[in-house]
Amino acid sequence: MKAVVLAAGEGTRLRPLTEDKPKGMVEVNGKPILTHCFEQLVELGADELVVVVGYLKQRIIDHYGDEFAGVPITYTHQREQKGLAHALLSVEEHIDDDFMLMLGDNIFRANLADVVRRQREDRADAAFLVEEVPWDEASRYGVCDTNKYGEITDVVEKPEDPPSNLVMTGFYTFTPAIFHACHLVQPSNRGEYEISEAIDLLIQSGRTIDAIGLEGWRIDVGYPEDRDEAEARLQDEAGRSEAVAESAGDS
Repeated sequence: MKAVVLAAGEGTRLRPLTEDKPKGMVEVNGKPILTHCFEQLVELGADELVVVVGYLKQRIIDHYGDEFAGVPITYTHQREQKGLAHALLSVEEHIDDDFMLMLGDNIFRANLADVVRRQREDRADAAFLVEEVPWDEASRYGVCDTNKYGEITDVVEKPEDPPSNLVMTGFYTFTPAIFHACHLVQPSNRGEYEISEAIDLLIQSGRTIDAIGLEGWRIDVGYPEDRDEAEARLQDEAGRSEAVAESAGDS
């Protein structure tokens, strides 16, 4: 299964960390956010990384070259930042089967494999990792409604008055049907082609989209304080792992 990584963003809210680099190259615990993304996608079995670049794209291309851990990388260029559906269309010619999609500004320590497994075993049209967040934070994200079967029935992008506190986390699996939906999307009030609108079009056409609840944690690195929190969590986990290893060695 191929993995698409969206990494074209400028990261204006992350300044000054992004004054000389794209958002995905901001380091968290000693390595770029994109490296964290690539490592997990390779572990999930990605056989190709299709990376959408834009702002200061050459910094990413020069750093990673044409492969990561033996997995080939293909780059596509989003020339204007017009939303996630717009970014996704730049990879259409490279995708002909089910694929993973990860937003390249997230740090995950979560059950991503459950999402991939659902796509492979159940042949869902899409599966998303979703998370319950505090109500006052839900308006930062794409907010989901689900039915009693755990299927997503509605998605609203960054609503002022969220209908729920269940949000998309930035990790998805799709069939190529998503591209047809993206072509039909019209610009939102923000002037962007929203992936939530494309998802709604899939739902309206009768496609099945499964919601997989997050187990573990993830941080959307949108602000400098998010980077600091992600770094602290990773260091804490590393410290606990070292303590467990030392305890096992002593015994």
